[in-house]
Amino acid sequence: MVSYVEAAAAPLKNTGQIRLYDEEGFAGMRKACDLAARCLDELAERVEPGVTTDALDRFVYTFGMDHGAVPATLGYRGYTKSCCTSINHVVCHGIPNAKPLRDGDVVNIDVTYVLDGWHGDSSRMYPVGTIRRSAERLLTVTHESMMRGIATVKPGARIGAIGEAIQTFAEEERCSVVRDFCGHGVGRLFHDTPNILHYGRASEGVEMREGMIFTIEPMINLGRPHVKVLSDGWTAVTRDRSLSAQYEHTVGVTKDGCEIFTLSPAGLGMPGLPAA
Repeated sequence: MVSYVEAAAAPLKNTGQIRLYDEEGFAGMRKACDLAARCLDELAERVEPGVTTDALDRFVYTFGMDHGAVPATLGYRGYTKSCCTSINHVVCHGIPNAKPLRDGDVVNIDVTYVLDGWHGDSSRMYPVGTIRRSAERLLTVTHESMMRGIATVKPGARIGAIGEAIQTFAEEERCSVVRDFCGHGVGRLFHDTPNILHYGRASEGVEMREGMIFTIEPMINLGRPHVKVLSDGWTAVTRDRSLSAQYEHTVGVTKDGCEIFTLSPAGLGMPGLPAA
C-alpha cells in the first residue's frame, strides 16, 4: 500500500513513499527543468552529420557548469558521461562516443541537471540531416503519445491513465511501447517513487495528487517492443533492430491539471520537425 508524504518532511532517499511538493519545490523544479530545456534548445543547431556524440556530451557538461549546475548522470552508478545519446535502434541509455553521426540518423539526447539540489530531467529526438519518412513518422507518433499521456494528468486520476493514453495511440499507429523502462518520480532525488508505466489501464496504479512530480518518457518502436541491454550494462537496443524514439517531460500535478516544467523556451519541442 503506497503512502504519500510532504516532501519537506521526507528523508533524502527513496523510501517507497510518494513525495508531495509545495510551491517552493515547484519553484526549484522550474529553474532546474528550464535549464535542461534550454540546453536541449541549444543542441538543436549542433546535431548534424559528422558531429560526434562525445562533442555533444562535452557541450552538455560545459553548458551546465556555466550555469551553476551539475549533470546528474556524471558518476551516477558508474556512468561516465554528462548525458545519454541513443541513436536509431538504441532505445535508451546510449553512451556518447567518438563515432560521427551520419545523415539519416535519429538521436535522442537525454539531459538531467542538478541545480540547487533539484533535478531537471528531459529528452528530445533530433533528426540528423535528412531522415526517412518512416523515421519522421515515428518521431511524430512518439511525441504525440507523450503529450496524450500528459493530458491525463490531474488529481484524482490514476497513473494508469497515462499509460493507457500512450499505449492506445501508439498501437493505433502500428507502433509498440517498450515495457522494460518507465518514467519516475523526480525532485530532490534523480529517481523516486512512483514508477510511471507507459502502458496499462486507466483504472490501475496509484492516485495522482496535487504536489506530485514525475517524468513521462515513452519509448516507442517501429517494430516489436522487446529490448536487450548490451554488455556495457547501459545501452538498451531493440531486439529486432527496429527504429526506436523517445521524448521526455517532467511534470508536476497541480490543483486542476499539471504543469510541464521542461517545455522548450524556443519552441523547439520537436527539433527539426514541423511544429505539432
